Amino acid sequence: MKTHYFQRYHSKENVDTANTMLLLSQFYRHSPNKFFDMVQHSLLNTRESLDLAIQMQVTGKKSVPDAVIYQPSFKIVVETKLYNQFSLEQLKNHILTFGKEQYQLLLTLDPKPMGDKFKEELDHEIQDHNLQNRTKLVHKHLTFEALIEAIEEYVDARDYDMVAILDDYKQYCMDQNLLPSHQIWMRAITAGTTLQDNFELNLYYDKESLGVSEHGYIGLYSQKAIKGIGKLVKKVIAYYENGQLICIPENNATVSSEEKDRIKEAIDRAIKNHGYDLDTVKHRFFLVDQFYPTDFRKTSKNAIQKSKFFNLSQMLGQKTLPDTATIAKLLDGKAWEDFE
Repeated sequence: MKTHYFQRYHSKENVDTANTMLLLSQFYRHSPNKFFDMVQHSLLNTRESLDLAIQMQVTGKKSVPDAVIYQPSFKIVVETKLYNQFSLEQLKNHILTFGKEQYQLLLTLDPKPMGDKFKEELDHEIQDHNLQNRTKLVHKHLTFEALIEAIEEYVDARDYDMVAILDDYKQYCMDQNLLPSHQIWMRAITAGTTLQDNFELNLYYDKESLGVSEHGYIGLYSQKAIKGIGKLVKKVIAYYENGQLICIPENNATVSSEEKDRIKEAIDRAIKNHGYDLDTVKHRFFLVDQFYPTDFRKTSKNAIQKSKFFNLSQMLGQKTLPDTATIAKLLDGKAWEDFE
């Protein structure tokens, strides 16, 4: 039975906020450094570090100590809505809860982006507040999707506990309609030595114990680029037992003899060519229609750790997605940063 970390009630703002705060607190407990990096780069957009800092020979009012160790102060105020019904008066009152913190962040959350007109009005209020109080209050609006992506950038595949927590939060958001339909999501996943096998067999595999949120497409990521895109057809748990291949399809699907042959060939290649333990350890196989080649590149500094989700409908500006071959062509030669 899968462990759930987040409440599964009817989607109300206070429950959604509580679950989001639980996610952030778990992320902080997992790694304070990564948490502060995410706040610094993804929310505050500042180059100044929020970590402990050491300064030598700092001049005080009456003395010059040899060194000072300090940490900048910051405060984050969060407001969550489900239908973009933000109140300017309410947010102005939220602004008044800030004091003299060095870094101040008003974070608004909603399944959809904030309207341009309302955002302009709020930004004007914040500008006036900063001028009058000599503060540097920043407003950041995030969709639940964008919050997940911000945290994903800092979660390593080996951080098993945090991966499980983040995946459960994604599933919660999908169950409560806080994210777009899973059919429009592409999951980019690292494919190193198995890349050729993935293309030839039109599948990808990972340990069954890791679990994964629902999605409609697989993107094969290698050398800082998505090299192939395939539409997910079905997921199958497979392993050997007493010399027999056991295949357990998910979501009431069936497995054809041709699909079993592809899975068996993938297991054989994994053992013989790559030294992977697929004969005794249960793995989840993601079967696609076909992997179509593309070159959708990540031009920013860091490579992804394990996986990253892309909203294809939003990126391509199409409610109804074209066929997979067309998607691959539309993204070919583009950069991830072109869609941010």
